[in-house]
Amino acid sequence: MKNSVLLGAILCFIAAVSWGAMFPVAHAAFKHLDPFYFTIIRYGAVTIILVAILLWKEGKQAFRFEGKGLQLWFFGTMAFTVYNLFIFWGEDLLGASGVMVASIMESLMPMISVVIVWMIFRKRPHLFTLGCVIVSFIGAMLVITKGDVKSFLGATDDFIPSLLIFIAVIGWVIYTMGGSEFSGWSALRYSTLSCLLGTITAIVITFGATLFGNLTVPTVESMMAVSPHLLFMIIFPGVIALLGWNIGVSILSPLNGLLFINFVPVTTLLISIFQGNQVTMFDLLGTILIIVSLLSNNIYVRMSQKKKSVKQVRTKLREMPLS
Repeated sequence: MKNSVLLGAILCFIAAVSWGAMFPVAHAAFKHLDPFYFTIIRYGAVTIILVAILLWKEGKQAFRFEGKGLQLWFFGTMAFTVYNLFIFWGEDLLGASGVMVASIMESLMPMISVVIVWMIFRKRPHLFTLGCVIVSFIGAMLVITKGDVKSFLGATDDFIPSLLIFIAVIGWVIYTMGGSEFSGWSALRYSTLSCLLGTITAIVITFGATLFGNLTVPTVESMMAVSPHLLFMIIFPGVIALLGWNIGVSILSPLNGLLFINFVPVTTLLISIFQGNQVTMFDLLGTILIIVSLLSNNIYVRMSQKKKSVKQVRTKLREMPLS
């Protein structure tokens, strides 16, 4: 039992650190390759690897959609088209500041999921959780606006890319929530088939934009320049993080797994400092606020669940007939 918990923790940690590192790595790659071709080349390779693993592990029958093809396509498009295209597009448009903005938005996923559940399923969060959501969004705004909200709202050059990143993160949250619709499937099967369909959608959009002259086909020189970046993005944030996170969460539980999201902005911040990128006090303060809000809400939920369990046990004891 202890070994499996340790494995789950290691997998979630590697996934979170990989996601935190992918934004600085992608920023360096965008000097040679646009975000759209960067994404489809990266996830085209990831798809091939996942298809090979699924075929080896579960056989041809695992590729049957079982009447869920449309759902798979929708959730796959949310993750591997909306999320991947928009988050890197927005990051590239923002320039150097986009690295921290994208990472901070990524770390907001647990809080965004709380809001989505409240809006769609009318399941209102606890007042404490709602307070943590507000604190986390204040932290995000500090990083995004650098403390100057008025100028940010009036500057479409920053507002629109930030909105793209926000929409991207919502896309990944929807994809994560969609996993419950495939509870009878393995994490590998859901990851592979959704990745396959979502990447096909991204390829169609990229090629369409190229035909209309909005994008240009990358040259051999540019591909060679970004090959180390692509290799990292395919192996770590791609295959290992995608599978590792799903497996790790299944071992630890979603509540425990979400704790590791805290390593995303921390990793990005440390790499940005190492690369010599400008890190402001607002980046530091915003990151701290988000980490504190995530930890506080996690502790609160744990305590609430523990009190609920104790109450249920006491109720059952009272209802037991006396011998």
